[in-house]
Amino acid sequence: MHEKVMVIEDERKIADAIAYALRREGYEVEAVYDGGEALARLSIYQPDAIILDVMLPGMDGYDILKKLQNKGRIGVIMLTAKEDIVNKILGLELGADDYMTKPFDMRELLARLRSLLRRMQAAGEKEEAAKIELGDIALHIGKRRAEAGGRQLDLTPKEFDLLAQLAARPGLVYTREQLLDLVWGMDFAGGTRTVDIHVQRLRKKLGEAYSEAIQTVHGIGYKAAGGGRSEN
Repeated sequence: MHEKVMVIEDERKIADAIAYALRREGYEVEAVYDGGEALARLSIYQPDAIILDVMLPGMDGYDILKKLQNKGRIGVIMLTAKEDIVNKILGLELGADDYMTKPFDMRELLARLRSLLRRMQAAGEKEEAAKIELGDIALHIGKRRAEAGGRQLDLTPKEFDLLAQLAARPGLVYTREQLLDLVWGMDFAGGTRTVDIHVQRLRKKLGEAYSEAIQTVHGIGYKAAGGGRSEN
């Protein structure tokens, strides 16, 4: 299966040239010329990587990066005419994997994309094998499957992420604010009550035998019971 790449660039000549070069290399490609349209298309097209211009109509590249933070792993190479180091650092801090300044050499862009996709594949294979155990509770990270005493748990994505966050550091106390930030993200508009509700649901799904795996630390937040281990 060919990797899918989305080119998000408002200068059509540049976008079409990149798309042409990528298709010649065997990639499946979609070119989008507007930031707002690109964000709408991302969840439908589901690319493995995007080549993202900073200056876009509708929504700039930095705003798109912020929105990508909750959409799973997508490799990002940013393009910009700006040479200011501040802009480069901002893009990298927001989640870009690489950065190229216009004008750029197409061969170098292709080489960087190949390198990025190789790194992502290697990281994905490592994550696929990763497993967290908390007593008889097991979380298979790559497969996003959780079990308690050999029984598979029907967890929502956020329930899984919350349980994994706690189980990976047994005994470590998290405040509700920390869990809200780590699991839901800084832009989440809901309050800390969201954490309490998800913990209640998790305990119910774990069942009475394992409900104490998540412990309340009164006046602070929650922790996973001690005695767990993490395998990578």
